[in-house]
Amino acid sequence: MTVVSSRPGTPLTLPAPSAPSAPGAAGEPAGPRRDPRGPLRIAMIGQRGLPARAGGVERHVEEIATRLAARGHHVTVYCRPGYAERTTRSYHGVHLASLPTVRHAGGEAFVHSALSALVAAGAHLDVVHYHALGPGLFSPLTRSLSRAAVVQTVHGLDDQRDKWGGGAQRVLRAGRTLSAHVPDEVVVVSRALAEHYRDELGRYTTYIGNGVPVVPTADLDLLAGLGLRPGGYVAFVGRLVPEKDPLGLVRAFRDVATDQRLVLVGDSSHTDAYVEQLRAAAALDPRVHLIGYQYGAHLTALQAGATLVAQPSLLEGLPIALLEAAAHARPVVASDIAPHLEILGGSAPGRAVFRAGDGDDLRRVLQSELDRPAATRQAGADQLRADAVRRYDWDVATDLLEAVYRRARARRHGPVGPVGPVGPEAAVRAALSG
Repeated sequence: MTVVSSRPGTPLTLPAPSAPSAPGAAGEPAGPRRDPRGPLRIAMIGQRGLPARAGGVERHVEEIATRLAARGHHVTVYCRPGYAERTTRSYHGVHLASLPTVRHAGGEAFVHSALSALVAAGAHLDVVHYHALGPGLFSPLTRSLSRAAVVQTVHGLDDQRDKWGGGAQRVLRAGRTLSAHVPDEVVVVSRALAEHYRDELGRYTTYIGNGVPVVPTADLDLLAGLGLRPGGYVAFVGRLVPEKDPLGLVRAFRDVATDQRLVLVGDSSHTDAYVEQLRAAAALDPRVHLIGYQYGAHLTALQAGATLVAQPSLLEGLPIALLEAAAHARPVVASDIAPHLEILGGSAPGRAVFRAGDGDDLRRVLQSELDRPAATRQAGADQLRADAVRRYDWDVATDLLEAVYRRARARRHGPVGPVGPVGPEAAVRAALSG
């Protein structure tokens, strides 16, 4: 995995790998590497909770947090009510802390992140790790009220998401400005985000990509219960929100000559009006099916049994859904936004690219891929899987993040990069003036 230095002249250095522990008497495999410098006390803020049900941030946090816990670190994940039951205190070694919030589309994440930041300030932590722009609005609280290092992972430019109104976008834009000033370390999940922060905000960051998940063996017999058969459908997996453009996909698919179905796996994310518009468009084509969120074995079967996986997004960070398609060795059709090209490396059979937002080009590419011999498509998908497994590794991502945490602690009261961190009051003023 390539690492973009977080600032000129100070490349990120990984801790020297320790020798693996010897297998036990019964011959069990060696356990995860543990940092010889001792465990860190880490809290994560911004995710809905664990285990991940849907959403790229939640999947990212689950993969990272459970690995950190397995390495001996003390990891707390703050969860929203209903996501982690109050009776569930831990998940694969990660402590789950359920905190209250309001039930309001615009306020749920805001209130929960604020309360999480206040609770974390009194928890004697080494690192408070914020995920996404909105939760990072409260990073000044951590800097003001505790000695914990502040790390923020930017998963995407949330202020550009169409699902938010003007007021929410302005708040998130302030969060983007704060993210360039307050954290001791800023992590981004794609090279495109690293370039944006460097060129637009003057902040050097550390690029740590998402990983390719280890996918379980799919039980394709489960598809029959959904009225599907393996190899009989094109799949879209994700939230039904404007920036992922499932509506554009449905409209383009209408003019594709095929007996394949189009199955949309996902549901509203505070976008009920958009979903109603999507349902109306889907009703015009009997091949299109909206089946809501699916989890566990059913989701695995849906991903593994698809003829193609379509990823028509207009905006992404580094999409885990696309990496999951690669893990299942499924042919993909994806828009030509930078994060997709980062994974795909260009357009080829089994990994075809179309112009983002161009319905005619999407229709053309879908038709071309569906008409292509299955063996040719599959060869391209197999190559994509091999490339993705080599380049995107959750264990390597965790190694890099541990190094970021150590450096953040060391730099807690020192300058970071050409912009920040600055005092929280000055950072807030900069965000509000932006």
